[in-house]
Amino acid sequence: MQFVHVSGINKGKILLYALSTCGWCKKTKAFLSNYNIAYSYIDVDLLDSTDREKIIGEIRKCNPQVSFPTIVINDEICIVGYDEEKLRTALKL
Repeated sequence: MQFVHVSGINKGKILLYALSTCGWCKKTKAFLSNYNIAYSYIDVDLLDSTDREKIIGEIRKCNPQVSFPTIVINDEICIVGYDEEKLRTALKL
């Protein structure tokens, strides 16, 4: 199991838990890329069952509903769903 890193401006540790088929997840990736922000993502639906369970356990720590996208910034801020305003605030854009 491995996160995919997208290069860009370092705004801290940004992890995006996504689904490969999720439109809101794609919008989140596009938002981060449009601002040239470095982040790492993992498409949870493409993992095997063992890795998927492990990742879902990680997501559940900040998002008990395990919905997508879930963005975790610096292990402190958790943004659930596509929310441009919260992303702008958290990333100081």
